Amino acid sequence: MTAGPPPNSPTPEATSGARATLLTRPLLLRFVSMVGASLSFFLLLSVVPAYAAERGGGGAAGLATGSLMLATVLGELGTPRIVGRFRYRLTLIAGLFLLGAPALVLTVSGQAAWIAAVCFVRGIGFALTIVAGGALTASLIPDQRRGEGLALVGVVSGVPSLVALPLGLWLAGRVGYGPVAVTGGLAALAAIVFVLGLPDRAEREEQPLGVVRGLRTGALLRPVLVFAATATAAGIVVTFLPLALPSASAGVVAAALFVQTAASTLTRWLAGRHGDRHGSARLVLPGLLLSAAGVLVIAPTADPVAVVAGTALFGAGFGVTQNATLALMYTRVSATSYGTVSALWNLAYDGGMGVGAAGFGVAAGLTGYPWAFALTALLMLGAVAPALRDRRVTAPSAQPPAVDGDPR
Repeated sequence: MTAGPPPNSPTPEATSGARATLLTRPLLLRFVSMVGASLSFFLLLSVVPAYAAERGGGGAAGLATGSLMLATVLGELGTPRIVGRFRYRLTLIAGLFLLGAPALVLTVSGQAAWIAAVCFVRGIGFALTIVAGGALTASLIPDQRRGEGLALVGVVSGVPSLVALPLGLWLAGRVGYGPVAVTGGLAALAAIVFVLGLPDRAEREEQPLGVVRGLRTGALLRPVLVFAATATAAGIVVTFLPLALPSASAGVVAAALFVQTAASTLTRWLAGRHGDRHGSARLVLPGLLLSAAGVLVIAPTADPVAVVAGTALFGAGFGVTQNATLALMYTRVSATSYGTVSALWNLAYDGGMGVGAAGFGVAAGLTGYPWAFALTALLMLGAVAPALRDRRVTAPSAQPPAVDGDPR
């Protein structure tokens, strides 16, 4: 396994003055398939629990979501091994099929077990899609424009989710659950056509770095821990901000969540461009501190100005850490282990959001929302230690981080 160049070293762009083409035909095809997967997943994300609750109560709704997320996490753990055997393109096609086909038969039964089974299969499909698809996407982006390319990927995948999430419930209330489920299924299945035109970049000459070995490798684990800390807060903000504010503040909540998303999208792009020119390593710690500061500012939830300002700060920091950690991890492995990087990063995202929401609910019940937000900000600072360690190890005078299990 070979390590990438030191994160703070000059990029090829900086030394040659040439800019590689970013929007190639394969990347545009990948964007289309990405939009299809995102529409399929987020169109039904709130619709399926609503359908389950209507037929089996709140417990059925929780079972549906829990089954989906459990399968997603399990699938993320196993996808790098699947990619190593079947390569990216076939794995991505399988993921889109498993994401789309079960949705077509979702409303065949209203039994909780049936709905949970459909969600479980779709969760496996979603995991295959985001891990294999993420790794394939990274291989289509020129190394010297990786940060900017990953930022563009975030926009392409994020905009459909923002539209599809509220659209799904709106459509279900007007045309029923069946047509919405079929639409979501067809969106994923249609994307398969565009995957067929993609190159297959998985290498067989090198043994890919496994997920467990990746977690034992300091060069990858440190960015994962930092990003998981910010993802934990993201799950808290999205889940509990509407509950923490008075019911009369619906407009403030909507404005705050919009500002957070807008700030995150903007800073993810800026972080990508900065990272391509100067390296992403130095952005990780500022992104973490900005995120924690934003959560702390949110704490006085009775102050609308503080809530909006806090979510803006948090969104800005979250966007920076999203781009910087992912770009940094890709530079530290060879292309054959891109699937492992994608899996680890997505595990940090999904696991962090889930753990954050569950833990915050308990804390808020004991302390109230303001103190729970303040405690969250304090706990996020625990990730400063791996962030500082990473800066020391990857300083220009230090050796490049190893990816062979070295505990550095």
